[in-house]
Amino acid sequence: MPPVRDPGRSRPTQRADCVPQLPCDEPGCNRWFRNLSSLTQHKRTYHPSFSRYPEGFHNNPGLFGSVEHEDHVADRSSPLPDHASDGYQGEDLLDREREAMSAKFIGPGSKVYRNYHPGLNARKCDDRGQFLPDDAPPPPRAEKVPNDWNPYRNRLEFELADFLFTHAEMSAKKIDMLLEIWATSLLESGGQPLFMNHVDLYGVIDSTHVGNVRWENFTIQYTGEERNNDPAPWMSDVYDVWFRDPREVIHNILANSGFRDELDYVPYREYDTSNDQRRWQDFMSGDWAWEQADRILGDDPTTAGATLVPVILGSDKTTVSVATGQTDYYPLYLSIGNVRNTVRHAHRNAVVLIGFLAMPKTTREHASTPAFRRFKRQLFHSSLTRILHLLCRPMKVPETVLFGDNYYRRVIYALAAYIADYEEQVLLSCIIRNWCPKCLAHRDNLDENALRRSREHCDTVIEEFELCKLWETYGIVGDIVPFTNDFPRADIHQMLSPDILHQLIKGGFKDHLVDWVERYLVHIHGKSEAEKILDDIDRRIAAVAPFTGLRRFPQGRHFKQWTGDDSKGLMKVYIAAIEGHVPKDVVRTFRAFLEFCYLVRQNVITEQTLAEIDDALSRFHCFREVFQNAGVIETFSLPRQHAMKHYPYLIRQFSAPNGLCSSITESKHVKAVKRPYWRTNHFKALGQMILINQRLDKLTVVQADFQERGMLNGTCLSKAFEVLGTYIHFSDESFDSDCHGQDAADEGDEQTASYEEDAGDTLDDPMAINAHVSLTRKYQRARAKNVGALTAELGVPEIPTILCRFLHSQLHPTDTRNPEDIPLYECPFFDGKIRVYNSACSTFFAPSNLSGTHGMRREYIRSCPMWRNEGPRYDCVFVVTDPQADGMRGLDVARILWTLFPCAVVHWFDRIGDGPDTATGMWIVRPSRCTHNLRNIAIIHIDTIYRAAHLIPVYSSHNIDPRGIKPHHSYDTFHSFYVNKYADHHTFEITF
Repeated sequence: MPPVRDPGRSRPTQRADCVPQLPCDEPGCNRWFRNLSSLTQHKRTYHPSFSRYPEGFHNNPGLFGSVEHEDHVADRSSPLPDHASDGYQGEDLLDREREAMSAKFIGPGSKVYRNYHPGLNARKCDDRGQFLPDDAPPPPRAEKVPNDWNPYRNRLEFELADFLFTHAEMSAKKIDMLLEIWATSLLESGGQPLFMNHVDLYGVIDSTHVGNVRWENFTIQYTGEERNNDPAPWMSDVYDVWFRDPREVIHNILANSGFRDELDYVPYREYDTSNDQRRWQDFMSGDWAWEQADRILGDDPTTAGATLVPVILGSDKTTVSVATGQTDYYPLYLSIGNVRNTVRHAHRNAVVLIGFLAMPKTTREHASTPAFRRFKRQLFHSSLTRILHLLCRPMKVPETVLFGDNYYRRVIYALAAYIADYEEQVLLSCIIRNWCPKCLAHRDNLDENALRRSREHCDTVIEEFELCKLWETYGIVGDIVPFTNDFPRADIHQMLSPDILHQLIKGGFKDHLVDWVERYLVHIHGKSEAEKILDDIDRRIAAVAPFTGLRRFPQGRHFKQWTGDDSKGLMKVYIAAIEGHVPKDVVRTFRAFLEFCYLVRQNVITEQTLAEIDDALSRFHCFREVFQNAGVIETFSLPRQHAMKHYPYLIRQFSAPNGLCSSITESKHVKAVKRPYWRTNHFKALGQMILINQRLDKLTVVQADFQERGMLNGTCLSKAFEVLGTYIHFSDESFDSDCHGQDAADEGDEQTASYEEDAGDTLDDPMAINAHVSLTRKYQRARAKNVGALTAELGVPEIPTILCRFLHSQLHPTDTRNPEDIPLYECPFFDGKIRVYNSACSTFFAPSNLSGTHGMRREYIRSCPMWRNEGPRYDCVFVVTDPQADGMRGLDVARILWTLFPCAVVHWFDRIGDGPDTATGMWIVRPSRCTHNLRNIAIIHIDTIYRAAHLIPVYSSHNIDPRGIKPHHSYDTFHSFYVNKYADHHTFEITF
């Protein structure tokens, strides 16, 4: 029911005369105007045109000086575009800055260039804010002694403190027990442990002052009118809000030396040199950053030379305990748009916990009253205003801040984006559930074309209409003041970012499409038959072969605690599991939806990608009609599905959505909320959690400081031997990273309703090569040691011949003859010892996957006779067979049977058809056979292997009951497979 207007509550507004009817059509601008002249003047002032490159650029590289083909960036000046002043005769506020706009080539080969914003261009300055020449050295700073471990006495003391508190997460009682045992062992020698007890340990950690931002709190209480003699309990309660100064937190991020090469200081627009297509990757490459810089300069030209710091916020309730009664917390996180997406995803303290918001509770009698609901909403917004108020002044007047490269810069802040799920977006944007927080489409027909919401439009209609009209026509809760109204240039409707996890993975896929399939099967086949079909779908999913990062559902999908990881895992295999049980249009609906999800999740999005996203969305809207035509659903007016419509615009505004997904904040929940809670005694846990987080932050900051000074190179033991002048040799077996060590760890893991097969690793190493495969250090002593034994173990008598021809190809790479035609007497013969390995390590550049700060990822390719004590595991791989071809036309699929040094014995797969399957979008392959129906076995060099591949059986083409098939039987049982392009985001990008 719509609320009644509170005559005592006013709301800030900028216009009160009439409703603006003319919106600005520039991307990212939400301004509205009453007449055409106002609109024209606005566009001339705030949206002057900039070109990319003039015609003939590619034929005249001299326009930008000499081209440097190095990894570092070379400055180039940009010519004035021909259309820079189309239709405008007057003085432009940004003329001087536009003339100074520069272009730079990025990366090796000059394949990408950027136009940087000419006004807010992050000029270096001294600590008083006076600009320095571009080539000026950084201001002098006090040099730290390379062996100063303060507040720790030495490296061993720091490493022990970090291990006990950060890694082992040992309780105070267990720390005391360990230190007592240690002290006892030292009695005879008269020594003492590094710490006397947990109090001593905590005291040293707490004495760290580097990068410390203290926690504060304030209280909020209801001050409104009590409308009867029996006030509700919540009206007299006092609500605590804990927070840290967001300004100091941002200072620490900017001053972090580990981020100095991972920050974008200036808004830019990035283009592909080959076709001039726009590219969106990190936040500062989006239109929002550029337009915000224009707006800041337009409001105050004296801000020229400053550094724009976009503030990114995120909040979401999280449950830390269910078994002992539901315990919830409401954390608030902060990051900045200057940090690149890979760093934010790698959880390198670029996302910081800055607050715990209050969660008012009351009796059942009062929980659903309009007054209590209104109080909860306003408490949320008032708390955000109070926490962020220290940023208000430097949003108007730049302040001088030290950066990680030891230079000072003048910084101006802006509220840029807010990471939140749909329920949180409803609260933030002050709208009613089932309406869209981004546009004015009516909740009964969300997919109609509608104008975008804006702060100005919202304030105006609130001033003009009664609350009932706002509620019913616009979906606005008009008696709540959003926190953004207290900050300059802030618009909550513009700030709300795309949320892949909740809108697409949990919402569109799990809650909508998967549920629709089950309802469709019940509607068509009846409940009893539908249950049998769903059981068969579960068996198909359970029979899929293992793969790195694949989530397994051994007991089916019908369990209560369904997580985002479960939904992501199901997305990878579901489309092949339902094929044959549902019409083709249902399969095509899933294909279009999955392609949309994987396209928007890419690390770099181009204009071509945006066209593909639009195409996938159009196909999804077309094919999903099969559910409505079958009578399964009545309407597609669903907010989370409707949000897909806004993705192309939001990508242009904020760049690649993977940098603003709520999966980032949900991952932060584990480290900042859940694990600290589990370490407390659960009595008034919040204070203990805050203290734990503060100590973790101090250890992280001091570790970064020690690393910067090179004090943590090597290990404690290796450093001690170095000091003593002693050399110690570690055998390969002591550093075994082979699958046996992995198996030992895995066998101890408890298998829950779902579990991840093998997570893989993220690497923070810089990208030196696109992909590389190497063997693990330990070979298998119990397996074949010569070619004869290998032949017997594989059961392939042709192995000696294949090996001879492989050696010939390696010695004579220019020989163009078919290997089958080469006489054996021309081939070298090998009769020496061989070493067999159970796994190989594949390292490749995959920034769209979970990866390190430079986008590198590592996974293991298994070829072992026993995996997790369940059966053999022989993985499939992509082999580069034509480096000049794109996608699957340059790759072949093979199954690794044996891994030798430096080669592998493989069984080839043949592609079926000239392109992907039209329904699923995946290529189909089958095990290759040669003459006499023998397996097509070959030996290849491991350097030709790109990475692991995942295959899913084409279940619908087999008359095989998957009831008794285990995952390790999959590749041997079925005879045709889909190349699973949905296995992960990198696979999706290379298997087109």
